[in-house]
Amino acid sequence: VAPPLVEQYRDFAALSTADDASNLAFKISGRVLDVPVAKGMAVKRGQLLAELDDREVRLQVDAAKAAYDDALSRLNRARRLLAHDAISRQEVESLESSATQLLASYRNAQDMLADTRITAPFDGVIERTYVDAFQRVASGETIVRIVNPVSTTVGFTAPEELVPQLSLPSTHFSVEFDAWRGVRFDAVIKSFARTSSDALGFPVSLRLVDVDTSRYRISPGMT
Repeated sequence: VAPPLVEQYRDFAALSTADDASNLAFKISGRVLDVPVAKGMAVKRGQLLAELDDREVRLQVDAAKAAYDDALSRLNRARRLLAHDAISRQEVESLESSATQLLASYRNAQDMLADTRITAPFDGVIERTYVDAFQRVASGETIVRIVNPVSTTVGFTAPEELVPQLSLPSTHFSVEFDAWRGVRFDAVIKSFARTSSDALGFPVSLRLVDVDTSRYRISPGMT
């Protein structure tokens, strides 16, 4: 005879975390012209968050375009001459190669110009800005952090003995927030670490399911 099933309940302190969060940086170095956002500001996807002084880059774009236009003009003239056997095909191919290289340089300069602006990758809230206007920054240096203000993710730390049970079909999760005592939200495992870098435990992320967001607005940082 199989022993009777025994239900075990475990409670853990937890914190809601951002579903989407991103540290944004410029791909090129330069002097910051403006950071028109501040901590806590709501922004829309595509909204300008920061920009560099682009005068030097614009000069590079103009120079690259002029060089490409000149090469294209010489190439078109050479092709007309080739049609009348007034120039060798080898000379035309050399001009074609030069025009291709200059077009690549022009497009690269255009990409650099686009990289002087940082825009919001999604609707969110500015969690923090790291630089001020007129400050010089390096490529890859974090400029601003944006987070999704609506969260369906909850994180907690599990002890080692609980880790084997996390992914079992018989293990169920529910979440109760301090803001809504007595209201339990069903949750499922989103991810968990199978190794721990310290003695505090193993990080676990849960995803809330079927949350009525019109009634319960869950933001990152709620306990």
